[in-house]
Amino acid sequence: MSFPEIVSRDRWRAARAELLVKEKAATRARDALGAERRGLPMVEVDEEYVFEGGDGKAALLDLFEGRHQLVVYHFMFAPEWDAGCRSCSGFLDQIGHLAHLKARGTSFAAVSRAPFPKILPFKARMGWTVPWYSSHGSDFNRDFEVTLEHEGELVERPGLSCFLRDRDRVFHTYSTYERGLDGLGSTTSLLDLTALGRQEVWEEPKGRSSALGAPAGSERIRYHDEYDD
Repeated sequence: MSFPEIVSRDRWRAARAELLVKEKAATRARDALGAERRGLPMVEVDEEYVFEGGDGKAALLDLFEGRHQLVVYHFMFAPEWDAGCRSCSGFLDQIGHLAHLKARGTSFAAVSRAPFPKILPFKARMGWTVPWYSSHGSDFNRDFEVTLEHEGELVERPGLSCFLRDRDRVFHTYSTYERGLDGLGSTTSLLDLTALGRQEVWEEPKGRSSALGAPAGSERIRYHDEYDD
């Protein structure tokens, strides 16, 4: 294994300062990209998908749990598999307490093609509490391009899709796949993919903030048992 060069503290500070300039430029570029992402158009979801979860049958609208936004992680778990994908499991292990997403009006759920009776014991084995639904028997995975046909066989790929609700109408706003999932998992990284973003007053485009008159950034964060959902 190759280790970094050993230098004096002064040389390290100089190198760190030089890198910091590039990191700040990357942060500004990321903010600009996020604003452009929030500027994407959206498409209404007309298909009446049927999922199965812990409370039985559910529609896509039910997955919102009454909130404005929904982030769906397309977890690779084909009907013929005995366990979920290892990489997808590693991703779900990174998801923090959902109270912080819910406080920004955003729900999170995993969805897989495997029947729910297969999902349930694996979810228990992993110790996860995030909502997880089966899309078995529907075209949800095909329509959102995470189950693809290759040389006559169905193949799975990981992905994440964002949805926005306007009363009883559901809209698809964004999806990303495979390497697009790198670096995701934190509350802010997931919010940055949604149409409403972090809902801070500094974000573009204007008019989507839920924080008018409220503190911004970390000052809005509470202990996860203190939020009024």
